Amino acid sequence: MPTIYYSPSYVAAEHAFSTTRKAGWVADSLQQSPIEGILIQPPEPLTCEQLLTVHSNEYVQAVATGIPRSRASSQGFEWGPQLLPAVLASNGGVVAAALQALKAGVSGSLSSGLHHAHRNWGSGFCTFNGLAIAAHRALEAGAESVLILDLDAHCGGGTAAIIQSEPRIKQVDVSVCEFDEYADTINSTLTMVDGVKYLATIERVLAKCEAQTFDLCLYNAGMDPFKDDVQGGVAGVTMPILARREALVFDWCRRRHLPVAFVLAGGYVGGNVDVPTLVALHRLTLQAAAGVLMA
Repeated sequence: MPTIYYSPSYVAAEHAFSTTRKAGWVADSLQQSPIEGILIQPPEPLTCEQLLTVHSNEYVQAVATGIPRSRASSQGFEWGPQLLPAVLASNGGVVAAALQALKAGVSGSLSSGLHHAHRNWGSGFCTFNGLAIAAHRALEAGAESVLILDLDAHCGGGTAAIIQSEPRIKQVDVSVCEFDEYADTINSTLTMVDGVKYLATIERVLAKCEAQTFDLCLYNAGMDPFKDDVQGGVAGVTMPILARREALVFDWCRRRHLPVAFVLAGGYVGGNVDVPTLVALHRLTLQAAAGVLMA
């Protein structure tokens, strides 16, 4: 039974936007239409001290106090005093999911807004980089190597910058949009793809990972490649294609006996995507996770 982490604190920030609200929409949908096998629990929020594993004290204090406002709002949100509690909770969920996956095989958090955040500033609706924080916590817990699999529409340049000096963390990034693009590093590889070759490219990238051994996969399960998404959508990536992507990822982890912890990542209301559509997209990840029983 996968434990999925969420608390109302995730959506406490004053700035109303898909990234700051959709965790609550997905949680509400699970109350109204449960997915068998999913257990929702609140995580322990991170402390500001725990953020310092990957972020500078100057940046953490800016988000805590709103001063300077330019840095506190560098992710693109209007700053408010509830921003810090919200991101401490949602990033705590990523860490909790990573540690739970190491014990139980699969877990997740209804968190988003992670992979663009850098050490000293936020970017692209991402305040703190819970993927990098969780990867470091997993190493502290005994994992020897962590894979960050990033299938958000956009590139994970913040993660790539943060982990570049930690050889035990590898990022594999498949993107359809050039936002936050970066040159490959020794730790991070970026593959740009169109909608026609989307699934085939992900299969090929995962096959390349077969030569390496990992103790944990942190899966950034963005739904913004969806063809109608206003931020990153690409023609040809339909809801059935994304359902197949989720089945592919979780089956790949299952066959390798690789613990996996996922987060929601990108996906935005606007244009032809309303709240029910966005929720249905993110439920694809939850449904695929619920079907995984690690041997």
